Amino acid sequence: MSAHNIAVIGGDGIGTEVVEAGVRVLEALAETQPGLSFTFKSFDWGSDYYRANGRMMPEDGLAQIAGFDAIYFGAVGDPNLPDDITLWGLRLAICQGFDQFANVRPTRLLPGLTGPLRPELGKQIDWVIVRENSEGEYAGVGGRAHRGLPIEVGMDVAVFTRAGIERIARFACELASSRPRKLLTVVTKSNAQRHGMVLWDEVVREVIHGYPDLTVDWMLVDAMTQRMVNKPGSIDTVLATNLHADILSDLAAALGGSLGIGSTANIDPSRHRPSMFEPIHGSAFDIMGKGIANPLGSFWTASLMLEHLGEPSSARALMQAIELVTSRREHLSPDLGGAANTAQVTDAVIAALRGDNR
Repeated sequence: MSAHNIAVIGGDGIGTEVVEAGVRVLEALAETQPGLSFTFKSFDWGSDYYRANGRMMPEDGLAQIAGFDAIYFGAVGDPNLPDDITLWGLRLAICQGFDQFANVRPTRLLPGLTGPLRPELGKQIDWVIVRENSEGEYAGVGGRAHRGLPIEVGMDVAVFTRAGIERIARFACELASSRPRKLLTVVTKSNAQRHGMVLWDEVVREVIHGYPDLTVDWMLVDAMTQRMVNKPGSIDTVLATNLHADILSDLAAALGGSLGIGSTANIDPSRHRPSMFEPIHGSAFDIMGKGIANPLGSFWTASLMLEHLGEPSSARALMQAIELVTSRREHLSPDLGGAANTAQVTDAVIAALRGDNR
């Protein structure tokens, strides 16, 4: 174990609230884990920063955070600013600037929680969705012309490169190989997208040949949604494009009980640059400042960050504390059917870390 320097970017809405709760939990965790320590530095980037400076983060923002071990990120988005400005100006600027091409989103139905599926189906959910995080439909290629005229046009071009597909397919195969079931589902839409997705299929098949121990199946993205609902136990590790995985992972979190528990790791597997870790729920301005945001997604995200930092025992300890709290059902936030506020959920997880069973 060692000291870890973490850049903290709360961003917008409830992002600041849940990340502050996450920092409290990590500090409490460090007190219980010999040799573990953190140094946190906060950056006030986001929509308020944009209103004051005309940018979501400083021009040299990437340089300011490049030397940190990891980035702990809250959310981005503001109802009074265009989404393309907020997203591209901060979150995607970091993901693409640091080539965090592997987005990893785990889903399980945590003890004590009840999702929308029948109990015998819900308990089968134990998935990891691997999302290609740098190209595809979110590559940013395209444009608009003839603005304001009847012939106005807007185009977004989905970009798929052999190199980009190869590296995310290899990442997904390695991850699937590390899990007990060694089962990988590849999501596609090559029946309708005749060029980029056909290349996706071809290159993924080439990579899979190098992993003979894996069991691999293929699903069209629309069929994958019904499989997640009707046959969750048939799924383990999922590989999908940027857009498809973005949608499927929100469905996964909802099936796991709430978007409020969803976690994400944006990984640079080369470790040349810091990776970024964030809950998936977004800025949720409708509940900002009410103190009722669910912080469990930020805690699960912190566990993913610990795994990436080479602290597996600390990551397990944090997840065990989260699961103890959910199993007791005494301190659940409103989105999970409870009445606890953010601070009470946070305090309960910290008490579980410290072994306080009162």
